Amino acid sequence: MLNFRPEYQNIFTAIQVRGHLEEGVALPENDEQFRRGQPFHSWLIGKVGNAQVGPIYLGFLGTVSLVCGTIAFLIIGLNMLASVGWSPIQFVRQLFWLALEPPGPEWGLKVIPPLDEGGWWLIAGFFLTTSVLLWWVRTYRRAVAVGLGTHVPWAFASAIFLFLVLGFIRPLLMGSWSEAVPFGIFPHLDWTAAFSIRYGNLYYNPFHCLSIVFLYGSVLLFAMHGATILAVTRYGGERELEQIYDRGTATERAALFWRWTMGFNATMESVHRWAWWFAVLTTLTGGIGILLTGTVVDNWYLWGVQHGIVAPYPDLYPGVVDPMIGAGGAQ
Repeated sequence: MLNFRPEYQNIFTAIQVRGHLEEGVALPENDEQFRRGQPFHSWLIGKVGNAQVGPIYLGFLGTVSLVCGTIAFLIIGLNMLASVGWSPIQFVRQLFWLALEPPGPEWGLKVIPPLDEGGWWLIAGFFLTTSVLLWWVRTYRRAVAVGLGTHVPWAFASAIFLFLVLGFIRPLLMGSWSEAVPFGIFPHLDWTAAFSIRYGNLYYNPFHCLSIVFLYGSVLLFAMHGATILAVTRYGGERELEQIYDRGTATERAALFWRWTMGFNATMESVHRWAWWFAVLTTLTGGIGILLTGTVVDNWYLWGVQHGIVAPYPDLYPGVVDPMIGAGGAQ
């Protein structure tokens, strides 16, 4: 009879690695008071990652950020609920199609519109932007407090740049809040499609092209890296910092595998730099592309034809002459 011994694996495992509950690094006294809750182990979470939950640290900035985000969430949600006659059933049924729209073009930037004609959108946008910016400050301060580099907040800042371009910077440059993106799932996708059509197909925007390259590239890099580390955890590969300064068999095997299958070298450190830059440049180049659209370039297709990167449409049919514009002119 075969005797199967439980063995630790890193995705599907019958054994969970649980150490002593960790409180984390020591914090200054004025910060320590904001650390809340006793940490505990979760069997379910331990099936996919670290089994410890908590302690939770919010602090003043984190608390204000969550309050502002909740206010924005409630404003958007209640406006959507009001749009379906306060019917919970219709709210759930139509949720993906509901929206909180920005003010119309007639309001421009100078006049604050009525609440039901874009005013709620402005208020929700203010609280949402405040929430996001406060959370960025929180990530920066927390990184410094625990002795980390500031790579995470600066990567977050790249995403915030795209967020601000779409809802604040570009509408200011265009002179109208109507240029901003509505709050909603399908409505914001509809806005993207209409935006692309209005400006001659966004696919010909070179910064959009770069953004897609970095988007797919970062997904590929993160997937390859995560899979490779999981594959060498049996050799201690998850201790990547140790492997960086004291190269062991996990690093050697991972590097050999990458050279054989991916076609280029990557170390335990360099792959993180690659992935960080690809991820950051996704939103950075995307924001630049949106920012140039309508402000510098009105039609990306014509811009592409002019610069020789897009073939003009073939002239298959003769031009059509308006019969009202004849030799005698309009009668």
